[in-house]
Amino acid sequence: GDQEKEKYTLKNGDEAYDPTAHAVDMDMQSKYSPPKEAHWLLRRFYIATWIVNYDRPQAFADLIAGITLGLTIIPQSIAYAALAGLSSEYGLYSAFIGSIIYVFFGTIPQVSIGPTSLMAIMTLQFCEGKPVQMVIVLAFMAGLVELLMGICQLGFIVSFIPAPVTKAFTSGTAVIVVLVQIKNLLGIRLKTVPSLGDFFSNIRYSDAAMGISCLVLLLSLRMLSQVKFKQDTPLTQRFKKILWYISISRNALIVFFSGLLVFLWVRKSSLEAVPFVLSSKVSSAMPTIKVPPFAFEHQNRTYVFTDILEELGSGVILVPIVAVLANVAIAKAFVKDGKLDASQEMLTLGLCNLAGSFFSAMPTCGAFTRSAVSQASGVRTPMAGFYTGLIVLSALSILTPYFQFIPRASLAAVLIAAVVFMIDLTPVKELWQSSKKDFFSWVGSFIICLVAGVEMGLLFGIVVSMICILLRLGNPKIEVSLKQVRPSFLLLSASLNLHSSLSLCLQQESSYYVHVVPQSDIFYTGVDTLRSEIRSACLLYRCDFPIVLHCGRFMQFDATFVEMLMAVAKELAADDVLLVLQHMSLKQQQMLPVASNIRFSNED
Repeated sequence: GDQEKEKYTLKNGDEAYDPTAHAVDMDMQSKYSPPKEAHWLLRRFYIATWIVNYDRPQAFADLIAGITLGLTIIPQSIAYAALAGLSSEYGLYSAFIGSIIYVFFGTIPQVSIGPTSLMAIMTLQFCEGKPVQMVIVLAFMAGLVELLMGICQLGFIVSFIPAPVTKAFTSGTAVIVVLVQIKNLLGIRLKTVPSLGDFFSNIRYSDAAMGISCLVLLLSLRMLSQVKFKQDTPLTQRFKKILWYISISRNALIVFFSGLLVFLWVRKSSLEAVPFVLSSKVSSAMPTIKVPPFAFEHQNRTYVFTDILEELGSGVILVPIVAVLANVAIAKAFVKDGKLDASQEMLTLGLCNLAGSFFSAMPTCGAFTRSAVSQASGVRTPMAGFYTGLIVLSALSILTPYFQFIPRASLAAVLIAAVVFMIDLTPVKELWQSSKKDFFSWVGSFIICLVAGVEMGLLFGIVVSMICILLRLGNPKIEVSLKQVRPSFLLLSASLNLHSSLSLCLQQESSYYVHVVPQSDIFYTGVDTLRSEIRSACLLYRCDFPIVLHCGRFMQFDATFVEMLMAVAKELAADDVLLVLQHMSLKQQQMLPVASNIRFSNED
């Protein structure tokens, strides 16, 4: 028996059995060897890998990109702070510290860390009606979780969130932002709107006129970047560049001119005479370093750290997961040569949020809109974030007294115009045609986002995805068919004197065989399904033919596989049926005890 196993193993085992089979010339190997990896400390403190080669052209390109991004991020930060239910300075603190930290640790020049609609809506979800200290601690906890995810290299967790769920979550969040901001756009001051009649009766027409005008202007200015000229001359190229700059600065222009209008109105009359709902007054906005408030008093109640965690609930986990999901997606879209260090991006995001919490910032992550602006502005390195940070800091020091003149309707218009294009309903038709599972996953996540909150929608999508993966692992698809060996194969084997296991058994037994081929990877969870499929095949074909089992998709071959194969071999031996294990590696063969009716084959 041992000799027989030895013979089959040596004859038909994995090619790797012969150590010289894959030997490659050393010169050839060195020619195609991967570049030497940088020291782990340099990979973590990423600025050290590119600052030594930083030159004047790169600095100029980054300066232009940084200034352009500054004009984009300032109005966005003010608007996203308002969306999260915070005053303007909290959004700007996030933009300032996120931009600066990313310069030192970030790997993708286009990524811009700061407030986003996603983070603002998540913050609103978990901190609405709660003291602002809760937001700062949420930023700290989010940063801590992201940092730990980066250290433990848990980037793979994001892979469990399928693309349809991500799209549904993004669309659901965008719809929520629009619904939340409609009230501000139309000047409705009611916290809750009891009926449709109350909604229309509480519209302030001055605010509605301001909001709708701003929205129309924003959407019109957005189209400027797509203007095409019949002739491509230096003059038209220059004009096109000017239109592009106006287009990407549209948020800043709208916020500036609407604020200027209110400012002039106040100068002529008074603040009370202004017919618009204005942003809240900011007393002092220069960032100061202070430890996050892990214990504080609010409305005669003392909150300790455990009370804060209880109030924040699942937000402590869901906010960082959503932030990582968004950041990795953006990094994947803009990474060069496809080499993305997801762990480093998570570490950097964690540091941005941790540092931000010491500057009273709200939770942050990257934003596609800002990354697209950076890319179009010709950004070369993460240094652009330094210039963006300086512009935000200048805005905080100079413009703070004027933030109160910004109408809420114009900020609402900025938010709606930014997120309305994130609402993507096209997957519905595509998924219905391609995958019903993905269709129900998308629809379920989208509806739950709107009804029960964004965190429940995302959680639903993850749970559905995990259940589908477990079902697939437990019930792999297996194809069973009766096949006839080609006569040419038997003749060739005979003429070349190839006494391989497959040709021998088919010549001796029959020219037919039952081919069992897994259509998906088989893990230990799927061996029972495989065993029952083989048993069903034997009953169907009355044990008249050998069983040829394709083993190429056996994953993490272990004792469970060995036990199943030996049990199958024993059952087949009772009916005098041969079991041929096709494309089984030598390592796997050596794990099996000797059985009289088992043969191995590497032939197709």
